[in-house]
Amino acid sequence: MSYENIVGIIGVGLILIAYFLDTAKFIPNNGKLYYVMNIFGAALACYASYLIAYLPFVILEGVWTLVSIYGLMRAMNVKLN
Repeated sequence: MSYENIVGIIGVGLILIAYFLDTAKFIPNNGKLYYVMNIFGAALACYASYLIAYLPFVILEGVWTLVSIYGLMRAMNVKLN
């Protein structure tokens, strides 16, 4: 298995685990753990997409990372002004 595939599988796996844990009500979807898992998962998936030069998913996962960072900041009550 290639390096790109391993990185992508880990990234997507983190996102899917976070989604499952939220859906099964093990963690809240507005909690810190949910956002952290999405940040790392999306960042890894973005990197893997970059490695294979697939721009649509670089954009998708990059935005997913940024939105998750924003969500984590809100969950931590960080002032955004």
